[in-house]
Order: sequence, then C-alpha cells, then structure tokens
Amino acid sequence: MSTNPNFINLISSHEGMLYKIASLYTNSREDKSDLYQEIVFQLYKSFDTFQGKSKRSTWMYRIALNTAITHLKKAKRQLQTTAFSSQMTEVMERFEEDHYEEQRSYLYAQIKALNIVDRGIILLYLEGSSYEEIATITGFTKSNVGTKLNRIKDKIKRNIKTSYDGIR
Repeated sequence: MSTNPNFINLISSHEGMLYKIASLYTNSREDKSDLYQEIVFQLYKSFDTFQGKSKRSTWMYRIALNTAITHLKKAKRQLQTTAFSSQMTEVMERFEEDHYEEQRSYLYAQIKALNIVDRGIILLYLEGSSYEEIATITGFTKSNVGTKLNRIKDKIKRNIKTSYDGIR
C-alpha cells in the first residue's frame, strides 16, 4: 500500500493543527501520539472520498474533531489511572517552563475543562477559522457560532478570574 504524495503534503501542511487537536483532547504524551496517529489514519481512509464541497482544511478539521471526540468518549469508558511518578514528572516539567508556556498551558487547561463541542469551537477560533468555516465544520449556524464563542470566552474569563482571585 503506497501513500499518495498529495496526502503526505496535506498532512505536513496541517500538522500543527492536528497536534493541537490531539493535545486538547488528551492528557498524556502517549495518548496525544495515539490520537494524532488515529486522526492521520482516519484522514488517510477518507482521503480519496473528499468531494471538494468544502476546503480541505475544513474537511480535515471535521474528521480530526470527530476522531478526537470518539477517542475521548472511549477513554472515559475505560478506567483511568496515573502513576504517582508520572504526576511528579508533570509537576516538575511545569516548574521548568517559562512564563509564556505556563500561561499557554493554563489556557489549554481551561479549554480542556470545556465540554467537547465548545472545546472544538474555541480551537477552530484560535486557529483563525472564520465563523462561517466553524459553522460548516460543526453544523451550527453562523450566528449560533458567534453566540457560542461569546459564551465560551466569557466562561474562560470567569474561570481565570476565579482562579486568580483564589490565589490572592
């Protein structure tokens, strides 16, 4: 089974977006890697059936988000355990990160706390997708996307403010 060079180029040009989706829907590096591979596999399986009714990036987002949501639902059904040593490693890594990384990580944590639909919408928004593109990918109306995004941003702001107030 040979791989189409157009497919390889498509994956290469959107690799960052695929990794971001995998990061937002997983908690460990291993899970992130597994989800990334699953997303690429699902894109590969669907590559020849792309009909061109939307942009390739829109099509990729839809498949990637659906794969991530399915992955998350499967993971929630399984018993989740984390070894103490891996928790300590994560804590130590956080101390080593610079200020920007801490802020980015905190924002990602706030995004991960959202429900799976809101998580996908805010990710698309942060990637620079227009309301129209987000509507096409999610199946919501353009005005509904605007309303949802405003509510999501307000929720994240409230959570950050509450966390900040709790630190003081």
